[in-house]
Amino acid sequence: MSVWGKISGAGAGFLVAGPVGALVGAVAGHFLIDHEADPGVTFTIALIALSGKMAKADGVVSDAELRAFERAFPVPPAEQANVRRIFNLARQDVAGYEAYAQQIARLFVGNPAILEDVLDGLFEIAKADGVLHPGEAAFLERVAEIFGFAPNEFRRIRASHFAPELTDPYVILGVGYTAGEEELKQTYRRLVRENHPDSLMARGVPEEFIRLANDKLAAINSAYEAIQKERDFR
Repeated sequence: MSVWGKISGAGAGFLVAGPVGALVGAVAGHFLIDHEADPGVTFTIALIALSGKMAKADGVVSDAELRAFERAFPVPPAEQANVRRIFNLARQDVAGYEAYAQQIARLFVGNPAILEDVLDGLFEIAKADGVLHPGEAAFLERVAEIFGFAPNEFRRIRASHFAPELTDPYVILGVGYTAGEEELKQTYRRLVRENHPDSLMARGVPEEFIRLANDKLAAINSAYEAIQKERDFR
């Protein structure tokens, strides 16, 4: 069964009464705990809910973010209604997003690769209008902080989605300009390992999300090659 087919029950749960600010955290929390053995489903629910709340972060609520979500992560027609209900409920306000992010961070403690997958998905939604609004940037930076990413790591993740930092190989790898050769090699190997499609599949990320890693991996390889050429090492 596709991961989308597994969220039907969760989608129904989101439709019960209660303020959205509390509803998303409480219902999704119950869902995440119950389905901890299926990180693919957990990732999907987290992405939909956080994307919905981020849609409100720029102060303008539109369907552009939802359309971007459906373009980036094609949803089977039979499951589109469930996904849209969760997204629309979550985007009614931004309240509670930090508690929700903290819940996800606790679930994936010690597994930053999956947390980065969530951030990648959020950035794809933020790109819906081609601009990273200050409210969206602040939202994403705070989520990254809650997830445990250092400022340089956040810049690296952001650089894989938005220019002009995309042209700076050091920012792409998330290392300082004075980083030594060994640090560069270790960082590069870790990033390749974490973003390789086989690694994503092994940690349960749905196939619908694997393609996001391809562009990122290409940028990582290009950045490392640029630094190798600049420093003349292999």
